[in-house]
Amino acid sequence: MTRLLRPAPPTPVRAGRPRPPAPLRRLAWPLYLLGFAWYLHTEGLPAANDVMFCWLIGALLTAAVHSGHGPRGFLLVLRDWVPVMAAVWTYSLLRGYGAHTPWAPHWLPQLRADELLGLGRAWTVRLQHALYTPGTPHWYDYAAVAVYLSHFFVVFVLLAVLWRRRPERFRRLLACYLALTFAGFATYVLYPADPPWLVAQQGHLPELHRVVWEVIAQSGLPQAASLVENGSQFANDVAAMPSLHSAYPAMLLLFCWPTAGPRLRALLVAYPLAMTFTLVYGAEHFLVDVFAGWAYAAVVVLGLRRLDGRRAARRAAQRGRGAADLAGCR
Repeated sequence: MTRLLRPAPPTPVRAGRPRPPAPLRRLAWPLYLLGFAWYLHTEGLPAANDVMFCWLIGALLTAAVHSGHGPRGFLLVLRDWVPVMAAVWTYSLLRGYGAHTPWAPHWLPQLRADELLGLGRAWTVRLQHALYTPGTPHWYDYAAVAVYLSHFFVVFVLLAVLWRRRPERFRRLLACYLALTFAGFATYVLYPADPPWLVAQQGHLPELHRVVWEVIAQSGLPQAASLVENGSQFANDVAAMPSLHSAYPAMLLLFCWPTAGPRLRALLVAYPLAMTFTLVYGAEHFLVDVFAGWAYAAVVVLGLRRLDGRRAARRAAQRGRGAADLAGCR
């Protein structure tokens, strides 16, 4: 009886992982958004991959604080994203060297191809003469600005979503993005190419306007400079072939298409088409640059998908042989 009345020994309490204080978790997103709004007001639109990438890293760290993951969440973000940041910054640094190759930039083949596709007149010239009014932006000019700037964050946002929900697809999309990016850089070095606005400045086309940048300038909002490309030595105005602005939307279309529903598929088709109009209308790329970007995206996405399929088939075959050997030993 005395044994039954004896109190049980206390259960040891397991120390939980350290979590950020509750007030900090509640203030995490408001502080982040306030900082981003201040940056937009003082520095302007972040029209560079590395700048947008830093703000994306900040958003992931903010999410880690808000959800209470603590130091472990920070370490996971840094472990998976710092290498990606290093690759993006390396590309930003290397990209400028494409403008300092010993051979002259190309423009005539792209111009002739565009004139052929435009029945004797480049499509950029046709679109600007029909639609653009200097000093008086139309609604589609503002839409073109939004589409153009989406290039700097859409892929990164999708990578962040996949990182949290589908790690395997995150790694696959990241492999596609990096392979496509550095394939573009290699081409910039081997085949420097002038965009339409630069060809017009050289007198080989009628006067053209860089619509996106003119509309941004007229809005009064400054443009945030790249954190890496500081100075003209890193600027590259002859990185037009292929168009990575058009390659990334095509990459997203090919990557997401097999698992996308009807509404998402419609958006996946509309995005590359809207980007194509923006680039050609805005004098940023010839139409043939866009087609080259689509071709690069197809080769990278479908090629990596085929490699993944072969690896999966080899693993399945190895598992099958292992199971057969085990059955034979019984």
